[in-house]
Amino acid sequence: MQRIAGNPLLRYTHPMAWLIGIDEAGYGPNLGPLVVAASAWWVEDESRVASCESRANKSPRSSIALAGRRGLACDLYTHLADIVSPTPSTTQIAIADSKQLYKPGAGLRQLERGVLVGLRNGLGDEPARWKTLIGTHAPKVPWYADYNCKLPLDAGREEITDLSSRFTTACVFAGVHLHDLRTRMVFPREFNELTTHFGTKGAALSHVSIGLVRDVLESLPSSHPPAPSPLFITCDKHGGRNRYLALLQHYFPDQWIDTLAESGPVSHYAWGASDSRTEIKFRTNGEAELPVALASMTAKYHRELAMRAFNDYWCRQIPGLKPTAGYPMDAKRFKAAIAGRQRELAIEEADIWREK
Repeated sequence: MQRIAGNPLLRYTHPMAWLIGIDEAGYGPNLGPLVVAASAWWVEDESRVASCESRANKSPRSSIALAGRRGLACDLYTHLADIVSPTPSTTQIAIADSKQLYKPGAGLRQLERGVLVGLRNGLGDEPARWKTLIGTHAPKVPWYADYNCKLPLDAGREEITDLSSRFTTACVFAGVHLHDLRTRMVFPREFNELTTHFGTKGAALSHVSIGLVRDVLESLPSSHPPAPSPLFITCDKHGGRNRYLALLQHYFPDQWIDTLAESGPVSHYAWGASDSRTEIKFRTNGEAELPVALASMTAKYHRELAMRAFNDYWCRQIPGLKPTAGYPMDAKRFKAAIAGRQRELAIEEADIWREK
């Protein structure tokens, strides 16, 4: 697990509610990592949340239900409308489902603007190199050993600086704070081990995701001064799975977890005291909520950089080789093309190929 943002100097004096979004990138491919990411936010005080509720009721966008004891609603897109756009933009920071912001061959600018602004907002500066971003979490394989591209790749550093300043100002004005932005990267060898252990790749994804939720919750300020605060978590649904209670009970064994709903559109659970209730939803189209959208973008950005390193290495090994995004049909083409050179280099299959 890699924490890539989070400012320990922020003083959490009056958090009204915590909002956490979880999403993944790379669930379907046979090549490259699965990446699960989380973004954690807090809304500062009751008057701002109530104001947000009023505006969200007039907004066509999906809102996050701060359902708990008061039934308030908070749409961070409404809160941050001066700087954040739910669609691609050249003047604002686009925060949306990564599929809307990135298409192969179209460049990473829209993803970079949102992810690197998020990192700068938490760390005070965004990583300038791949190895700074990934740290020591990449496995010891040739395609990561010497790869260390400069960041940003497609956005300008000056525009990141300008957008970061505007984002910080908008957050202060709105009473919204980005506390944490982190990833869990699962590379092929570990991915195969997890799918073998849990039986299916869907179960492996669920365990990785809920493990990341637990890590984020453990990172939050322990006392939530001056009073406890409700916490609302949204995860994009894991395939067709509707039942998550046993999984949640495994990762939070000391809690009595209530099932509020289990259906195709949403599975909803809650635990804890009424003044510090934790609620978690697994819903379809979770990226309609800003915390999930930023998680989606962060996961996709990390995966795309990992695939660039992978393609850069193999295209140098085999001149004329066409790069791959790693999805099943093209992955088979790519795997066959590198097979001979892979044997010569004595690179193990488990470090390249995801079995499921």
